[in-house]
Amino acid sequence: MSEEHYLELCENPVQFENASSVNNVFFDEANKQVFAVRSGGATGVVVKGPDDKNSVAFRMDDKGEVKCIKFSIGNKILAVQRTPKSVDFISFIPDYPHLECSQECKMKNASILGFCWTNWNEIVFITDQGIEFYQSGTMSKMPKFEIELPVVPKPAKLNLTERDIAVATIYGQLYVMYLKHHSRTTDSPCAEVVLYQLPREGSCKKTNVLKLNTTGKFALNVVDNLVVVHHQSSQTSIIFDIKLREPDCALNVHQPVLPGRSIHPYRIPLTGPAAVPTQPPVPCELYSSSWSVFQPDIIISASEGYLWYLQVKLPLTVNLLQDKGKLMDFLLRRRDCKMVILSVCAQMLNGGDKGGLPVVATVFDKLNQVYKEYLEAEQTYTVATESGPSRGSAAREWPVRTQAVIDQSDMYTHVLSSFSEKKDTCHKFIIAVLMEYIRSLNQVQITVQHYLYELVIKMLVQHNLFYMLHQFLQYHVLSDSKPLVNQQLLHTAQLFHESTYPPAHQLSLDMLKRLSTANDEIVEVLLSRHQVLGALRFIRSVGGHDNISARKFLDAARQTADQMLFYTIFRFFEQRNLRLRGSSSFNPGEHCEEHVVYFKQVFGEQALMKQVTV
Repeated sequence: MSEEHYLELCENPVQFENASSVNNVFFDEANKQVFAVRSGGATGVVVKGPDDKNSVAFRMDDKGEVKCIKFSIGNKILAVQRTPKSVDFISFIPDYPHLECSQECKMKNASILGFCWTNWNEIVFITDQGIEFYQSGTMSKMPKFEIELPVVPKPAKLNLTERDIAVATIYGQLYVMYLKHHSRTTDSPCAEVVLYQLPREGSCKKTNVLKLNTTGKFALNVVDNLVVVHHQSSQTSIIFDIKLREPDCALNVHQPVLPGRSIHPYRIPLTGPAAVPTQPPVPCELYSSSWSVFQPDIIISASEGYLWYLQVKLPLTVNLLQDKGKLMDFLLRRRDCKMVILSVCAQMLNGGDKGGLPVVATVFDKLNQVYKEYLEAEQTYTVATESGPSRGSAAREWPVRTQAVIDQSDMYTHVLSSFSEKKDTCHKFIIAVLMEYIRSLNQVQITVQHYLYELVIKMLVQHNLFYMLHQFLQYHVLSDSKPLVNQQLLHTAQLFHESTYPPAHQLSLDMLKRLSTANDEIVEVLLSRHQVLGALRFIRSVGGHDNISARKFLDAARQTADQMLFYTIFRFFEQRNLRLRGSSSFNPGEHCEEHVVYFKQVFGEQALMKQVTV
C-alpha cells in the first residue's frame, strides 16, 4: 500500500550514459557530479551535476584504467587516480588550459584509498596509513583515530571496507558513520551503526550507536538530519533520529524511529527509437546490487544511468508513530513540517485519537516551547541591533524562522477556528482545548492574541456558560489588557447586562471599569449599540455623569423610538440640572430645545419638572 512507503526517489533524476564495457561511471560526493568515462577518457568524458549548469564534456589521454576522478570546487582542476601511489592533475583554469602534473603520496609503502577536494587548490589523500593534506605544493599529515572493530581476525587481515564508512553532517555536526558487522559468535550478532563526531578542535569521539536488529548488507544515507539505513536482503529501509531519546535504552543508543518500509516503487519511462508512446514505464528494481549510495541523500544506478535524491514523505510517517509527544519531537526537527504538524493537531482534536486533554497539553507545550525560543531569538537580535555592534563581536543575523515555528495565527487559522465550530464535538471539550492552548502560551510567557480570547468568549456565551465566563474574568484567566480584547469584553458586558444570570449586571460594570479604553469611548460604543441606560449606568459608576452631554444621550434615546426610555433619560438630566444649578431647565448652550419640544408633545407640558423657588 502506498501509505506504507515514507521514503521515495525524486521525480526528476539526473540521467547519464549507463555503465558498460567501454563506459565507466564515477561519482563525486562533494560536487554531486557523475562522471561517464569512455575508453579511459580517450573517446570522451561527460560530467553531469545536479543541474545543467554543472555539465562538462571533454577528452583526455588514455593512460590506464581510471580508479577515481573528481573536479575541485568550481571545476578548476581535475584530479584522476590511475595507480595506488599517485594522483594526476589537469588544469581547467581558463588562462592555463590542460596544464598537467602528478603527485605521489609521501608516506612510504602507503596506498591511496581515495581523495577529496577541500578547496579549489586543496586536496586530501586518504591512504591505508593515514591522511595527507596538500595545498599548492605543501603537504602535512593529519592525526588518525581508531575505529572499534568488532573482532580482530586470526590471522589478522583488513576487515574495514570503504562501504562500511561514510562521512555526513547531521544537525550541523560532522560525523563518521561506521557500519559495524558483529560476528555470529558474539553475544550480539546484529549489526549496528556507530557515530563518531568530528569536532573542529580536539579529538574524535564516539557519540551514538544505532541498533539495526538484523544482519546482512547495508547502505547509509542522511536525509533531513535522519540517518537512513537500507537493508538489501529484506528490501526495506529504517530511519534514526539521533536527537530522539529512547526511555528504555542507554544514553545515545537508538532504536529505529519507525518500522522498516520499502522505498516507494519507481517506474522508468521508456525512451529512444524503440519506445512506443502507449508503452507503460518499466518498474525499477529497488535495492539492486548495482545501486551505489552516496552522502548525504544520493542513490545511483550505474546500470540504468540514473541519479536520484532520496526524500522523506513526512505525511506518511504520522500514522506509524502512535506516541503524539514523540511524534511532535520527530516532526519539529524536519524541514517541511508546518502543515504536517497542523494536520496532526486537527486530527488529534477531531476525535480520531485517544488520550484526551493530557495528550493535547503535551503537544501544545512542545509547539509553544519552539515558538518561545524563536520569539526570544528575535528579541535578542532586536536588542543587540538597537544597542549597536560591540567591538570584536560578529554581525548578528536575523533569526531564521523555520517551519517548526507554529504561531498563534497558524493554530487559529488551521486548527482552532474550524474545531470550535464542530457540531458533533462536546462544547465543553472544545472550551477545555481552547483554554489548554491559552494555558500553554501563558506558561512560556507568550502574550495571548485577542482572537483566541474572542473564540473562548464566543463559545461560553453561545452555550450560556455565564458562570464559567464570570470565573474566567473575575480571576483574570482571560486577560483584558489589549484594546481589541476590550471591544470583545465590552460586547460580553452587554450580553451579561441582557442576560438573566443574577450577578450579570454588576459584573458587566466591573468589566467595563477594568478596561484600559477611555470612558468616553466605552460610552460611545454602548450608545452606538442603543444601550442608552447601560451607558448611563456605566458613566455614573465611574463618577463622570455630571460632565456628560445631555444632548448626546437624548439623541440616542430618541433613535430607539422607545418613549419610556426617552422619558427616563430626560428626567435624569432634569434632576442633574436641578442638583447642579438649582433649575431643571437646560441651558441654551446644551442645544436641547428640540428634545424639550418633543417631551412636551408626547408627555404634555405638565410632565416637566416644576421649578423650585427658594
